[in-house]
Amino acid sequence: MSKSMPLVIGATGMVGGAILRRLAKDGANPVGLSRRPQSARDGVSWLGADLADLAGAALPSLGVVYATAPVGLVADAVPSLAKAGMTRLVVFTSTSIATKWDSPDPDERAAIRRWGADEARLIAACDASGVAWTVLRPTLIYLEGRDGNVSRIAGLIRRFRFFPLMGGGEGLRQPVHADDLAAAAIAAAARPSCAGKIYDLPGGETLSYRQMVGRIFDGLGLPRIIVPVPDWAWRLVLPLAVRVLPGLSATMATRMTKDMTFDVTRAATEIGWQPRPFYPQFKDSRPAEIDQ
Repeated sequence: MSKSMPLVIGATGMVGGAILRRLAKDGANPVGLSRRPQSARDGVSWLGADLADLAGAALPSLGVVYATAPVGLVADAVPSLAKAGMTRLVVFTSTSIATKWDSPDPDERAAIRRWGADEARLIAACDASGVAWTVLRPTLIYLEGRDGNVSRIAGLIRRFRFFPLMGGGEGLRQPVHADDLAAAAIAAAARPSCAGKIYDLPGGETLSYRQMVGRIFDGLGLPRIIVPVPDWAWRLVLPLAVRVLPGLSATMATRMTKDMTFDVTRAATEIGWQPRPFYPQFKDSRPAEIDQ
């Protein structure tokens, strides 16, 4: 009987790539799933297949599967993965399912509600296939130079050398590093007690939006130039600002004053969650694309 291999779906992304590296370092011989050809290296094998069409893919004998891809696609793939032997699935969604459920932006609100429905559908598919599941919901994910959150702010700061804040930027945030999330996924998979549970994964510090932006300035090696803008002025200039500053959006601006925080206790107790404090370093990273 062939030995089961851990499979990482979303393996070329920030968190998926970190999971691959950690598993390979531990000698687990992971397999990464990718639609594009990848070269085997550093103890990692690759499977060329489309997550949306796994029925005909030559899947290896599976045990644990880690998924950072869109949860709806993962839900659709559960029967094929279970047929290949998957007994354990650790999947990532987001705390946005809670914080943005009633977003004033109708498109965003609809997208978040689809996300929540897909998460529920994945859980039902796992239960129907006898697969033990764990859902991890991170807060604000960053990986210097690659993410669309912290690195997007860094891109704006690099370009303009200042950052505008709505009001005082007092809304609280808990940014979390992609590599810490990889460690949490592997730890959750190894703990049977984590099966059948959903965990919020906030970062290691709770900071105001203003403090978070200040740390990004520090990580870029630039002086902190943070410009508070009154609410009425934001509303006046926002239509122009979102054109001039492609990394800015109306919802991003209005949320600068809103708290988006979660309790770390349960994840700390049950997974051993100990994320790092927020001190990003961008000096050696490539600028993130801020217009995506």
